[in-house]
Amino acid sequence: MKSPSRRTLLAAGTLALAGLLAACSGSDGSGGGAGGGHKADPDLPIRSRAVAASDTLLTQYDALLAGAGATDARLRPLRAEVAQQRAALAVGLPASAAAKGSASPSPAATAPGAAPGAAPTVALLAAAELSTAQARLTDLDAASPELARLLASVSAADALHAALLGDPGVVTVPVTADPSPAPASASASASPTRSAAASATPLPASAVTALQAALAAEHAAVYGYGVIAARTPVGPQREQARAAYAAHEARRDAWHRNLAAGGATPAAAAPGYQLPFAVPDAAAAGRLAAYIETRLTAVYADLVADTGGSLRMSAATALRESVLRGSQWGAAADALPGMPAAPPSPAASPSVSPSASPRS
Repeated sequence: MKSPSRRTLLAAGTLALAGLLAACSGSDGSGGGAGGGHKADPDLPIRSRAVAASDTLLTQYDALLAGAGATDARLRPLRAEVAQQRAALAVGLPASAAAKGSASPSPAATAPGAAPGAAPTVALLAAAELSTAQARLTDLDAASPELARLLASVSAADALHAALLGDPGVVTVPVTADPSPAPASASASASPTRSAAASATPLPASAVTALQAALAAEHAAVYGYGVIAARTPVGPQREQARAAYAAHEARRDAWHRNLAAGGATPAAAAPGYQLPFAVPDAAAAGRLAAYIETRLTAVYADLVADTGGSLRMSAATALRESVLRGSQWGAAADALPGMPAAPPSPAASPSVSPSASPRS
């Protein structure tokens, strides 16, 4: 059973910052064709491996909670998120395979260096979360668009779990050998400015639309972080804002190059952006940063679904970076960052109007 596909509809020009990052969505058909007869779902082995990895993590959480980690306030909320991820990954599996523990545990989900039968520790659990984040990406290119979106989301959340448990290690993006335009970054630790040589291969229309949306969102993010830095006094928070500003500039430039390399004309920045709320001080600036990064997760989840190969890997990296950066600014935790949520009631939907001039 596939979740409805979403496409972030972001117009260049005078759309507001909140509009650019609000992950508005339409729907189109899923990529899977419905031919005659019953065909095996190619996603089933990938889902089974992903569920097995989640089962391994749940077992490790349970072992720790039953022992020395019982009083650690971090563990139960994170375990609940892993259980939520598992439920999402198990959608579409046969009942026997979807049952907890039915799939064999994934070796990739075992903490590196952990001896068989070793007593569980928070450090080992953090390492297991990080290695699981890495393992999720090995199937990313082979997965269908919607499953790829989910795998990238879960991988990003796993990486955040590892960081929250004390292991902010690097997730290395698997190398792909396709002819698509160069990725924005080669790994989570690499700068997104290091794109490979441009390719003259035209991009599919869906990839162009998603890349234009990502470029527009990064234009807005750069504007937003300019405001954030201006409203933040000298000190560590301003340096954090400046580092994020530079990272978003680099990501924006990378998407610009990818579009040009794929034969598309990159969208220009809007003349101005209207912020989603007033930013009079450093506290509000921090809330704006968390807002920007959270909205970007939906943009990059869309980009994962609408691209393949190196571009898909780059989009997954950008998604993970926004999740980690958003957490640093106080963004709320999410088991499935960037994934569609239940639609809000009409009364709860905020109204945001476009702006033709900068406002703060």
